[in-house]
Amino acid sequence: MFKALILNKDADGQISASITEKDDSFLGDEGEVIVDIQFSGLNYKDGLCLNGKGGLIRSYPRIPGVEFSGIVAHSQSPHYQPGDKVIATGWRIGEVWHGGYAARARVKADWLVPLPAGMDCRQAMILGTPGITAMFALEALEAHGLNPQSGEMLVTGAAGGVGSVAVALLAACGYQVAAVTGRIDEAGSYLEGLGATRLIPRTELAQTISRPLESEQWAGCIDNVGGDMLGRVLGQMAYGASVAAVGNAGGLAVPANIIPFLLRGVNLLGIDSVMQPFERRLSSWQRLADQFPMEKLEIIVTEINLESLAQYGKAILKGQIQGRCLVCL
Repeated sequence: MFKALILNKDADGQISASITEKDDSFLGDEGEVIVDIQFSGLNYKDGLCLNGKGGLIRSYPRIPGVEFSGIVAHSQSPHYQPGDKVIATGWRIGEVWHGGYAARARVKADWLVPLPAGMDCRQAMILGTPGITAMFALEALEAHGLNPQSGEMLVTGAAGGVGSVAVALLAACGYQVAAVTGRIDEAGSYLEGLGATRLIPRTELAQTISRPLESEQWAGCIDNVGGDMLGRVLGQMAYGASVAAVGNAGGLAVPANIIPFLLRGVNLLGIDSVMQPFERRLSSWQRLADQFPMEKLEIIVTEINLESLAQYGKAILKGQIQGRCLVCL
């Protein structure tokens, strides 16, 4: 038997959550590996699932939680043995498949990566989906020519999960980081502690303007916001610079025009962290273990449990979470 948070949907379409005990049969028989979960995390997508929004979960009952870290309990895969420490992110875990808000999960072996050398399960899940997404974004920008000598980097939505990790990662890799936040009074010292060298109020970038181009300011950008802010940032990028788009908290529509792409050769790079192939995930996790300043994780993390997910799941949808919530199983 194991403890799990279960989402159910009633005849009227209302979603309810309960914490109960289940046995392994609840997990079904698909997936070669059973993992005893130690930690999960709370992401914006998890907030949607917990509150019945977004249409991400189609079949109930469901254990939500799009990520976890833990120890292999049983394996029918030659790639994993009992006792191996592993990480799971993406692959619609917690949406189509039972996820990380439980003490146990059954998943396909291809969805896991071994815990990289130099990292423990707690550190792995403080980083979690935000960490691997930030690394995918940085690697995409570097593949398009970015390096620490290129100039100043911009991170939007900097006080959130991906933003926080991105600021600390970029600073550790030698980049000068300008951090955009709507909460400078409360988050300013936090972001400076992560390595931001400049703070920019969200209001400075929140509105579109009629000019297709502004002065060239940014050598690269990791954008967590989308919407109007992304449209504005595109017109401020340096010649040949790239924006890695990782989020849409500011909306799905981008009020942009073609001029930054035609006259400055700006690149807009979409970053997916859900369906990345195994070798890419493996190498990016190892680079996180090698280059992320692990001491910064204690600045970023807030520890919570299954019982507090309802509260924090609402807060993350309102933009009220700073840094990263670690769900301790």
